[in-house]
Amino acid sequence: MQNIAVVTGASSGIGAATARRLATEGFHVVAAARRADRLAALVAEIGPAATAVECDVTSDESVAALAAAVGGLGGAVTLLVNNAGGAQGLDPVASGGVDDWQWMYDVNVLGTLRVTKALLPALEASAAGTIVTVGSTAAFTVYEGGGGYTAAKHAQTALVGTLRLELSGKPVRVIEVDPGMVRTDEFSLKRFGGDRAKADAIYDGVREPLVADDIADIIAYAATRPHHVNLDRIVVRPIAQAAQHKVHREK
Repeated sequence: MQNIAVVTGASSGIGAATARRLATEGFHVVAAARRADRLAALVAEIGPAATAVECDVTSDESVAALAAAVGGLGGAVTLLVNNAGGAQGLDPVASGGVDDWQWMYDVNVLGTLRVTKALLPALEASAAGTIVTVGSTAAFTVYEGGGGYTAAKHAQTALVGTLRLELSGKPVRVIEVDPGMVRTDEFSLKRFGGDRAKADAIYDGVREPLVADDIADIIAYAATRPHHVNLDRIVVRPIAQAAQHKVHREK
Protein backbone atom coordinates (compact mmCIF):
# COMPACT_ATOMS: atom_id res chain seq x y z
CA MET A 1 0.00 0.00 0.00
CA GLN A 2 1.46 3.34 -1.04
CA ASN A 3 2.04 6.03 1.55
CA ILE A 4 0.11 9.25 0.96
CA ALA A 5 1.37 12.72 1.87
CA VAL A 6 -1.06 15.65 1.92
CA VAL A 7 0.44 19.11 1.41
CA THR A 8 -1.69 22.22 1.86
CA GLY A 9 -0.83 25.54 0.25
CA ALA A 10 0.77 23.52 -2.56
CA SER A 11 0.13 25.89 -5.44
CA SER A 12 3.37 27.86 -4.98
CA GLY A 13 6.43 28.46 -2.83
CA ILE A 14 7.25 26.07 -0.02
CA GLY A 15 4.15 23.96 -0.63
CA ALA A 16 4.91 23.32 -4.29
CA ALA A 17 8.58 22.62 -3.53
CA THR A 18 7.56 20.19 -0.78
CA ALA A 19 5.13 18.36 -3.07
CA ARG A 20 7.87 17.89 -5.66
CA ARG A 21 10.38 16.70 -3.08
CA LEU A 22 8.05 14.25 -1.32
CA ALA A 23 7.19 12.62 -4.64
CA THR A 24 10.89 11.80 -5.05
CA GLU A 25 10.82 10.23 -1.57
CA GLY A 26 8.23 7.67 -2.68
CA PHE A 27 5.04 9.32 -1.42
CA HIS A 28 1.91 9.73 -3.44
CA VAL A 29 1.42 13.45 -2.92
CA VAL A 30 -1.98 15.10 -2.61
CA ALA A 31 -1.37 18.73 -3.52
CA ALA A 32 -4.10 20.90 -2.00
CA ALA A 33 -4.67 24.62 -2.54
CA ARG A 34 -7.25 27.11 -3.79
CA ARG A 35 -5.79 27.76 -7.24
CA ALA A 36 -6.78 24.81 -9.38
CA ASP A 37 -4.84 25.98 -12.44
CA ARG A 38 -1.56 26.07 -10.57
CA LEU A 39 -2.24 22.70 -8.96
CA ALA A 40 -2.95 21.19 -12.35
CA ALA A 41 0.38 22.45 -13.68
CA LEU A 42 2.23 21.14 -10.61
CA VAL A 43 0.67 17.69 -10.83
CA ALA A 44 1.39 17.53 -14.56
CA GLU A 45 5.02 18.27 -13.75
CA ILE A 46 5.26 15.67 -10.98
CA GLY A 47 3.37 12.99 -12.89
CA PRO A 48 1.38 9.99 -11.61
CA ALA A 49 2.85 10.33 -8.11
CA ALA A 50 0.61 13.35 -7.42
CA THR A 51 -3.06 14.22 -7.22
CA ALA A 52 -4.49 17.74 -7.19
CA VAL A 53 -7.37 18.64 -4.86
CA GLU A 54 -8.75 22.16 -4.85
CA CYS A 55 -9.14 23.18 -1.21
CA ASP A 56 -9.71 26.33 0.83
CA VAL A 57 -8.51 25.68 4.39
CA THR A 58 -10.81 28.42 5.72
CA SER A 59 -13.89 26.40 4.66
CA ASP A 60 -15.20 23.42 6.65
CA GLU A 61 -16.91 22.03 3.55
CA SER A 62 -13.81 22.34 1.41
CA VAL A 63 -11.62 20.60 3.98
CA ALA A 64 -14.19 17.82 4.37
CA ALA A 65 -14.06 17.34 0.59
CA LEU A 66 -10.27 17.14 0.77
CA ALA A 67 -10.46 14.40 3.39
CA ALA A 68 -12.98 12.49 1.29
CA ALA A 69 -10.77 12.77 -1.80
CA VAL A 70 -7.74 11.53 0.14
CA GLY A 71 -9.75 8.63 1.53
CA GLY A 72 -10.76 7.64 -1.97
CA LEU A 73 -7.16 7.08 -3.05
CA GLY A 74 -6.92 3.87 -1.07
CA GLY A 75 -3.42 4.28 0.35
CA ALA A 76 -2.17 4.85 3.88
CA VAL A 77 -2.17 8.50 4.91
CA THR A 78 1.17 8.76 6.71
CA LEU A 79 2.07 12.43 6.30
CA LEU A 80 0.28 15.77 6.54
CA VAL A 81 2.17 18.98 5.82
CA ASN A 82 0.20 21.96 7.12
CA ASN A 83 1.80 24.60 4.93
CA ALA A 84 -1.12 26.88 4.00
CA GLY A 85 -0.64 30.26 5.62
CA GLY A 86 0.56 33.77 5.01
CA ALA A 87 0.81 37.37 6.13
CA GLN A 88 -1.09 40.48 5.16
CA GLY A 89 0.04 43.99 6.00
CA LEU A 90 2.80 45.39 8.17
CA ASP A 91 0.77 47.89 10.18
CA PRO A 92 1.44 48.80 13.82
CA VAL A 93 -1.10 47.62 16.37
CA ALA A 94 -2.48 51.16 16.69
CA SER A 95 -3.65 51.09 13.08
CA GLY A 96 -3.85 47.34 12.49
CA GLY A 97 -6.43 46.23 9.93
CA VAL A 98 -8.94 43.93 11.60
CA ASP A 99 -9.72 42.24 8.28
CA ASP A 100 -6.02 41.45 7.76
CA TRP A 101 -5.67 40.09 11.30
CA GLN A 102 -8.82 37.99 10.85
CA TRP A 103 -7.55 36.53 7.59
CA MET A 104 -4.18 35.65 9.11
CA TYR A 105 -5.82 33.90 12.06
CA ASP A 106 -8.29 32.06 9.83
CA VAL A 107 -5.61 30.74 7.47
CA ASN A 108 -2.67 30.10 9.79
CA VAL A 109 -4.49 28.86 12.89
CA LEU A 110 -7.98 27.70 12.03
CA GLY A 111 -6.81 26.33 8.70
CA THR A 112 -4.27 24.18 10.52
CA LEU A 113 -6.98 23.09 12.95
CA ARG A 114 -9.47 22.16 10.24
CA VAL A 115 -7.09 20.09 8.14
CA THR A 116 -5.50 18.37 11.14
CA LYS A 117 -8.90 17.39 12.56
CA ALA A 118 -10.08 16.09 9.20
CA LEU A 119 -7.03 13.89 8.52
CA LEU A 120 -6.06 12.83 12.03
CA PRO A 121 -8.19 9.64 12.01
CA ALA A 122 -6.45 8.46 8.83
CA LEU A 123 -3.02 9.38 10.19
CA GLU A 124 -3.69 7.38 13.35
CA ALA A 125 -5.06 4.46 11.35
CA SER A 126 -1.80 4.28 9.37
CA ALA A 127 0.02 3.45 12.63
CA ALA A 128 2.92 5.61 11.40
CA GLY A 129 1.53 9.11 10.96
CA THR A 130 3.45 12.37 10.88
CA ILE A 131 2.12 15.93 11.00
CA VAL A 132 4.53 18.66 9.91
CA THR A 133 3.34 22.22 10.41
CA VAL A 134 5.21 25.06 8.75
CA GLY A 135 5.32 27.90 11.23
CA SER A 136 7.77 30.80 11.34
CA THR A 137 10.35 32.39 13.57
CA ALA A 138 7.47 34.84 14.12
CA ALA A 139 5.99 32.05 16.26
CA PHE A 140 8.34 32.95 19.10
CA THR A 141 9.68 36.44 18.30
CA VAL A 142 7.67 39.64 17.86
CA TYR A 143 8.67 42.70 15.85
CA GLU A 144 7.25 46.13 15.07
CA GLY A 145 4.59 46.02 12.42
CA GLY A 146 4.21 42.27 12.72
CA GLY A 147 1.55 42.08 15.43
CA GLY A 148 -1.09 40.37 13.35
CA TYR A 149 1.24 37.80 11.84
CA THR A 150 3.20 37.10 15.02
CA ALA A 151 -0.05 36.71 16.97
CA ALA A 152 -1.32 34.18 14.46
CA LYS A 153 1.96 32.26 14.37
CA HIS A 154 2.22 32.26 18.17
CA ALA A 155 -1.28 30.78 18.25
CA GLN A 156 -0.36 28.20 15.62
CA THR A 157 2.67 27.03 17.57
CA ALA A 158 0.50 26.77 20.70
CA LEU A 159 -1.88 24.56 18.74
CA VAL A 160 1.00 22.35 17.58
CA GLY A 161 2.49 22.00 21.04
CA THR A 162 -0.87 21.15 22.55
CA LEU A 163 -1.51 18.56 19.84
CA ARG A 164 1.82 16.88 20.57
CA LEU A 165 0.82 16.50 24.23
CA GLU A 166 -2.63 15.21 23.37
CA LEU A 167 -1.27 12.61 20.94
CA SER A 168 1.24 11.20 23.41
CA GLY A 169 1.04 7.41 23.24
CA LYS A 170 -0.54 7.43 19.77
CA PRO A 171 1.36 6.58 16.55
CA VAL A 172 1.48 10.14 15.21
CA ARG A 173 4.52 12.41 15.34
CA VAL A 174 4.07 16.18 15.54
CA ILE A 175 6.82 18.29 13.99
CA GLU A 176 7.10 22.06 13.60
CA VAL A 177 9.40 23.74 11.06
CA ASP A 178 9.96 27.44 11.74
CA PRO A 179 11.74 29.28 8.91
CA GLY A 180 13.20 32.75 9.07
CA MET A 181 13.82 34.71 5.86
CA VAL A 182 12.67 32.63 2.90
CA ARG A 183 12.51 34.32 -0.48
CA THR A 184 9.59 32.92 -2.44
CA ASP A 185 7.62 34.29 -5.38
CA GLU A 186 4.60 35.36 -3.38
CA PHE A 187 4.93 35.62 0.42
CA SER A 188 6.21 39.20 0.73
CA LEU A 189 4.43 40.30 -2.43
CA LYS A 190 1.10 39.27 -0.96
CA ARG A 191 1.94 40.84 2.38
CA PHE A 192 2.46 44.21 0.69
CA GLY A 193 -0.61 44.02 -1.51
CA GLY A 194 1.33 43.37 -4.71
CA ASP A 195 3.88 46.17 -4.20
CA ARG A 196 6.98 44.59 -5.75
CA ALA A 197 9.37 47.30 -4.54
CA LYS A 198 8.35 46.84 -0.90
CA ALA A 199 8.47 43.06 -1.21
CA ASP A 200 11.96 43.10 -2.74
CA ALA A 201 13.24 45.56 -0.13
CA ILE A 202 12.87 42.90 2.58
CA TYR A 203 15.76 41.00 1.00
CA ASP A 204 17.92 43.94 -0.13
CA GLY A 205 21.58 43.16 0.51
CA VAL A 206 20.85 39.73 2.01
CA ARG A 207 23.20 37.26 0.39
CA GLU A 208 21.54 33.89 -0.12
CA PRO A 209 18.26 34.08 1.77
CA LEU A 210 16.59 30.72 2.16
CA VAL A 211 14.48 29.48 -0.76
CA ALA A 212 11.51 27.15 -0.91
CA ASP A 213 13.64 24.11 -1.78
CA ASP A 214 15.65 24.57 1.43
CA ILE A 215 12.50 24.23 3.52
CA ALA A 216 11.20 21.35 1.42
CA ASP A 217 14.48 19.54 2.05
CA ILE A 218 14.10 19.97 5.81
CA ILE A 219 10.46 18.83 5.77
CA ALA A 220 11.40 15.73 3.79
CA TYR A 221 14.30 14.96 6.14
CA ALA A 222 12.14 15.24 9.25
CA ALA A 223 9.33 13.19 7.74
CA THR A 224 11.59 10.35 6.61
CA ARG A 225 13.43 9.72 9.89
CA PRO A 226 12.63 6.42 11.62
CA HIS A 227 9.19 6.85 13.14
CA HIS A 228 10.43 6.73 16.73
CA VAL A 229 12.52 9.86 16.02
CA ASN A 230 10.54 13.07 16.50
CA LEU A 231 12.13 16.40 15.59
CA ASP A 232 9.78 18.50 17.69
CA ARG A 233 10.81 21.93 16.40
CA ILE A 234 13.28 22.90 13.69
CA VAL A 235 14.29 26.57 13.50
CA VAL A 236 16.01 27.46 10.22
CA ARG A 237 17.39 30.79 9.08
CA PRO A 238 19.85 31.90 6.40
CA ILE A 239 23.33 32.44 7.76
CA ALA A 240 22.84 36.18 7.15
CA GLN A 241 20.03 36.26 9.71
CA ALA A 242 21.41 35.83 13.22
CA ALA A 243 18.07 36.72 14.79
CA GLN A 244 14.75 38.24 13.79
CA HIS A 245 16.16 41.75 14.22
CA LYS A 246 19.78 41.03 13.24
CA VAL A 247 20.26 40.64 9.50
CA HIS A 248 23.57 41.19 7.74
CA ARG A 249 23.08 43.21 4.56
CA GLU A 250 25.88 43.70 2.09
CA LYS A 251 26.29 47.18 0.63
